[in-house]
Amino acid sequence: MLTLTRPIAFIDIEATGINLSQDRIVEIAIIKMMPDQTRVVKRKLINPQITIPQVVIDIHGITNEMVKDAPTFKQCANEIKQFLENCDLGGYNSNRFDIPLLMEEFLRAEFEVNLSDRRMVDVQHIFYTMEPRTLSAAYKFFCQKELENAHSAEVDISATIEVLEAQIARYDKLGNSVDSILATIGEEKIVDYARRFSFNEKGVEVFNFGKYKGKSVVDTLRNEPQYYDWMMKGDFPMHTKKKLTELFNRALLKNK
Repeated sequence: MLTLTRPIAFIDIEATGINLSQDRIVEIAIIKMMPDQTRVVKRKLINPQITIPQVVIDIHGITNEMVKDAPTFKQCANEIKQFLENCDLGGYNSNRFDIPLLMEEFLRAEFEVNLSDRRMVDVQHIFYTMEPRTLSAAYKFFCQKELENAHSAEVDISATIEVLEAQIARYDKLGNSVDSILATIGEEKIVDYARRFSFNEKGVEVFNFGKYKGKSVVDTLRNEPQYYDWMMKGDFPMHTKKKLTELFNRALLKNK
């Protein structure tokens, strides 16, 4: 059983695609687990205000007709933000998709959400560390059950919690707290959720792509400020541009 000192909200998102800067949420399911083990569930269909491609509909089954009368993300952003307040976060591949896309939606809706003090438990990271597989395989391996209705957000996130609880029972070294789990599998330090930047071994923000990969972002922007303009005009996620601007301002201060 997972021991908690504060609530942890497990999130699963279905979307119009996987491009953080272009795609939109069509369904979000959140199960908030409290320290006393009680759970609170929130699930919403969301009108993405763009067309859901048929190839994506074939995966999660959410059609354009199903979401046409649903609220937009901006209309329910405050409700979701409040539901997640003071919670650590969890999910399956959530550190690389669900949370980054959710943060993009908050930024598009002009809601400031700071996750810097949240702990993030990605069950896929545990699974890939211990037994590399998919969610369906993880569910079968750890829970000895077939995952029915995969890609339904609530079904997927409920299965994710079951897998986490089975992982805790199976691997003693994981412990049963958020702190002990992250101490075992490692906790990724994130600059931007799309991973266009990363920290090097000295804790300095560096580019994670392109011709300056591995180079200090601040030093590069100080020497070539035009690269900031190029990125701001490019097809990068809003959160990446937000962090870029913070680093660019730091570069300007170094020049003074």
